[in-house]
Amino acid sequence: MRLLLISSSVVHGSGYLDHAEPEIRSFLGSAKRVAFVPFAIFDREAYTAKVRHRLGDMGFDVQQVKEANDLNADAIFVGGGNTFRLLKMLYELDLLDAIRRRVKSGTFYMGSSAGSVITSPTIKTTNDMPIVQPPSFDSLNFVPYQINGHYIDADPSSTHQGETREQRLAEYLEENTPPVIGIREGTMLRVDDGATTVKGSKPAKIFRRGEPPVDVEVGARLDGDLRLVRRA
Repeated sequence: MRLLLISSSVVHGSGYLDHAEPEIRSFLGSAKRVAFVPFAIFDREAYTAKVRHRLGDMGFDVQQVKEANDLNADAIFVGGGNTFRLLKMLYELDLLDAIRRRVKSGTFYMGSSAGSVITSPTIKTTNDMPIVQPPSFDSLNFVPYQINGHYIDADPSSTHQGETREQRLAEYLEENTPPVIGIREGTMLRVDDGATTVKGSKPAKIFRRGEPPVDVEVGARLDGDLRLVRRA
């Protein structure tokens, strides 16, 4: 499987997918047709139009996915938004297995935010509110670890008394064993046949039960357990 998992579609100071364009072009290569899954956002038509325009500027033809037959493309792009809404619709439209079959047979998969989170075994490490209830938290399970998108470090000068992201992920690991990789805005993961490479402009952060969290630099290569295989 070949995956490009983007933390966020926008980073401060740039437009939609601007920061990710070099990686998207490199990842998709000679691919032309992209099937876009818009279910994480309420207004799917407007969302598709936005993606069609942006990817069109890169030379890709975008078609909206409404049913399994629409996945017949060179690549599948699952956009960000609310992870619970996205997963609920994928279950309702019987698209989870259809996407799995396509990607495992060689179709490129690109996700942003929620679209990246659902490649994990579950969506338990999403940041989103459960505005709808999917039948299960189980998701695509393309990677054996959990992803936390938009990962943000605690601000030591903040007076906010709620849990930090690091504390919330520590709570997850009290009840679950799969490790978690937090990808900051500007960070991406490139997955090729089970090996994960950290891409983008910022390091990722790895959380594992019983161990202190560690940063991994851009360019680092990781195995399925998020152990370092090669340094940047």
